[in-house]
Amino acid sequence: MKKKLSILCLLMVGVWFFTSCDTVKRFLSTDLEEEDYSLGELYVDEYVKEVPFVPTPSEEAKAEGRVNSLGIEREEGDNEALYDAIQSWIGTPYRYGGTTKAGIDCSGFVGNIYQEVYNKKLQRVANDMQQDCTLISRSELKEGDLVFFTNSKGRVSHVGIYLKNDIFAHSSTSRGVIISRLGDSYWSKHFYKGGRVN
Repeated sequence: MKKKLSILCLLMVGVWFFTSCDTVKRFLSTDLEEEDYSLGELYVDEYVKEVPFVPTPSEEAKAEGRVNSLGIEREEGDNEALYDAIQSWIGTPYRYGGTTKAGIDCSGFVGNIYQEVYNKKLQRVANDMQQDCTLISRSELKEGDLVFFTNSKGRVSHVGIYLKNDIFAHSSTSRGVIISRLGDSYWSKHFYKGGRVN
């Protein structure tokens, strides 16, 4: 009797395990209409554990105080308010639908920064934010432009803010608010367009 009960329990656990995996796969491959950065959707083909960009300013720039609040070498014309605003969000965890420092998603982050730095209200969802922009190519990107990325279905599902020298700020599912490189293989592959806010 004990042996039959043990086999039955193992069978039930196995069924639950495989059903759960299937449920997770279905969730990750579902495009959620109301959310710009559908949790896991951007990473449905391969989960990317983010490796944040680590700035390495020159010793000369450090000695001269030409390093901004993000640790990036300051150049003439840089918008210090933008860098300071982003710095205040660095490390904030990702939260689906989040808009506060308790947790924020990608469009919530971009929307907050744009409201604070540029006093502009953007659409809430990344896909819709395109309506607030003139779409531009990667080679045309300038500080403060938006960068849009597509998911495996070709839909715009992620947004960040371009800084300079091929780096951008965004809220990633794996690391929260960080700085990343556009040239990283995953972001380069999924890059769609830049957007200059009208």
